[in-house]
Amino acid sequence: MLPDRLYDTFGRKHDYLRISLTDACNLRCRYCMPDEKVMTTASAKLMQVDEILGIAGVFVNLGVKKIRLTGGEPLVRLDAARIMEGLADLPVELAVSTNGVLVHKFVGVFKRTGIRSVNVSLDTLNAEEFLAITQRGEFNKIVENIQLLLANDFKVRLNMVVVRGVNEHVLLDFIAWTKDFPLEVRFIEFMPFAGNAWERSKVFSYAEMLALIAAGNALEKLTDAPSDTAKKYKVKGHVGTFAFITTVTEPFCGGCNRLRLTADGKMKNCLFSQGEVDLLGPWRRGEIIEQLIMDCVLGKKKELGGRKDFEKPAKSGFLSTGKTTDEDANNIENRSMIRIGG
Repeated sequence: MLPDRLYDTFGRKHDYLRISLTDACNLRCRYCMPDEKVMTTASAKLMQVDEILGIAGVFVNLGVKKIRLTGGEPLVRLDAARIMEGLADLPVELAVSTNGVLVHKFVGVFKRTGIRSVNVSLDTLNAEEFLAITQRGEFNKIVENIQLLLANDFKVRLNMVVVRGVNEHVLLDFIAWTKDFPLEVRFIEFMPFAGNAWERSKVFSYAEMLALIAAGNALEKLTDAPSDTAKKYKVKGHVGTFAFITTVTEPFCGGCNRLRLTADGKMKNCLFSQGEVDLLGPWRRGEIIEQLIMDCVLGKKKELGGRKDFEKPAKSGFLSTGKTTDEDANNIENRSMIRIGG
């Protein structure tokens, strides 16, 4: 193994790789994918099992110590178990992010491959609201699978994307769930991606969320690690915890240690970067990709992918006051969330 090589020009060490296995999903959450018909990537253009394992091995040799599998929904991929089993041979911490629908089929695989951390996306605790958000009726199955994970001693994080006028009213219901269960609930500010009809007015901010929760609860601030994306808290006396991912109102780029690999083999050095580096093409041609990876890391911007439209009104108006039009939201120069990987 080479010495850690994945430092950017701001001195940030990158040892966490998120690999998207597919851009397909069995839910249709509006904040994640465009409203129009979603065209998933053809199988031949996706990284194949041996390609995922080989490219992941290069990242590990360069210093990556944690790999999280994402999507789309990673568990809809037919060879997902084979990928996990192959990655389990690498000297890394392995984790997975899922919508929870198929978890019951993978508990044995998770245990076999050493996966102990599972992030589950869930944006409401009401079945009718879940149907409206996801356009699918899988609420009860997901809750059952969360309980299954807890019963098998997995570390479970619930990721809730909070959208004003849609689900901010259920924050306290999630907090109540942490009273007797060792969950970490993570409240995520609504972020802008191509086609997701983002508007500044829909962002229910970290400050608003914290004030809402603190109004009726005695809170304890927990210690955040330098590379944490979440600001962690707990209600005194509760078994579980909660946290906020504040990308929009209080970006946490200074300690970022994350890199991303899309399902079609493109490397992104930031969730919001407009550029990406093709690794799959060179890999298939038998070329060395180490320098491509290191150059991509060196090209990482100081914050938010270098996007100036986060700072002032622009085409997408990310942090502008007032309303962003659908046309502006669809002009965002980035992939939709489902095609990047969570």
